[in-house]
Amino acid sequence: MQIPKVWVLLTAILSALAVGIAGYFVLQPPGDLLQDAGFSPSRITPNADGQDDITIFSYTLSGEADVTLAFTNNEGQEYVFRSGQPRVKGDYRVEFSGVVDGFQLAGETWEGTLERRLLPDGIYTWILTAKDQDGQEETKTGTLEIADGDSDLPLIAYFEVGPTIFTPNQDGIDDRVDINIFLSKPAFLTVYLEDADGVQYYISERQGGRDPGDPGAHVFDYDGGVDQSMRPPDNGDYTLYAVAQDEVGQRLVRTAAVTIKDSGLPQVEIIPQATGGTVCFEAAPYDEAYYTSVNNEGEKITQPETVCSELTTLSVPYGDLLLFHLTVRNYGDTPIRTAGPFPGTVYDFDQVAASLGAYNQSGVWRVGIMCETSQSNYPWRWAVAPLKDLTPVYDGEEDVTYYYLQPGQRGEVWGAIRMTEIVKARNPQPCWAGLIHEDVQIPSNQDNVGRREVYIEPPP
Repeated sequence: MQIPKVWVLLTAILSALAVGIAGYFVLQPPGDLLQDAGFSPSRITPNADGQDDITIFSYTLSGEADVTLAFTNNEGQEYVFRSGQPRVKGDYRVEFSGVVDGFQLAGETWEGTLERRLLPDGIYTWILTAKDQDGQEETKTGTLEIADGDSDLPLIAYFEVGPTIFTPNQDGIDDRVDINIFLSKPAFLTVYLEDADGVQYYISERQGGRDPGDPGAHVFDYDGGVDQSMRPPDNGDYTLYAVAQDEVGQRLVRTAAVTIKDSGLPQVEIIPQATGGTVCFEAAPYDEAYYTSVNNEGEKITQPETVCSELTTLSVPYGDLLLFHLTVRNYGDTPIRTAGPFPGTVYDFDQVAASLGAYNQSGVWRVGIMCETSQSNYPWRWAVAPLKDLTPVYDGEEDVTYYYLQPGQRGEVWGAIRMTEIVKARNPQPCWAGLIHEDVQIPSNQDNVGRREVYIEPPP
């Protein structure tokens, strides 16, 4: 009886398959999840001298597994390098410098969190554990020697932050955070602010002190980016991080809580008048009642109601007033701080704001008037709105009240200068207005606004 060919062929295929499966299990037994694990070399001297600082740990996985690599000293103390890290099938190589998860030895104290630390000198037993998807574990072990390691920690001896509540809006009050740090050894120092969503804002070290990374005192200064015309971070609670990491890889972190309030980029401009022109200039008679000084507050001149003159040159009798009127608008999203003299104040030609007791204040916005023969830059200055239109904010610590023009608000500004100086070579002379952000800048588009020729009529 002849066996059908199809049965012969099927038997041959099954036999070959059985031989293949048997061969696979002989060459790669199912229990060998971990293979070829070890360090090369098995001795390192991690001190950042460029010689034997690093070893290579390699291993092979025959399937998916969670991998843990730990070290045990001769006293049974365990140190973890990797813990339960998921890995797929394949060959792995990792550089190892002797640095593991942070730990603290008996009797040690410091401020901050030690995230990574070098193993003390000694001989360690390493244990590589792989747990597969079924919960089955396999381990490989060996030894590694650490010698001549640079185990001094990159401690941050002090970490001073102030103020912890700051308002990055260039109003001159709590606009910046100063961060003072002292490094115990050379280390890479990173400082950043982090919000609740994990967004980080890195902070540059102030120049002029220690070189970056040197041991000793380091100063960082944060303005929220406003000084670079960048929009600062939003109001809210933040964590300030200072991270020191040495050349070996040891890393220490210190943190502080910081709150941002009244955050914003100040944006102010002089806007055109409804009746024409940007700055309205006109002549007005002088009255001794207007005279103002540090010790005498004169009467305020009435806000002019006339339309802007369209004459090319404005004539002002000698000894009378050059009267101006303009409108300021806060088109930004943060209040702007201002200070007197308030609108309506009258200056003598040789007076400046300080003559009236109105000294420069960092962060304050004022409107200024200047003429070509002025002896200083914008000598005559006024607040950006009348007192009644400003929002007062009382500072109990300093016992002082600050005044603000709110976002979207407009301020009417007017005042006068008594014209008593004639320079024949400069008569007529141009006069103009500007917006001054004191000790910060005069915005380029708010300088030399409403330029007008003014002729002072000589006395008879």
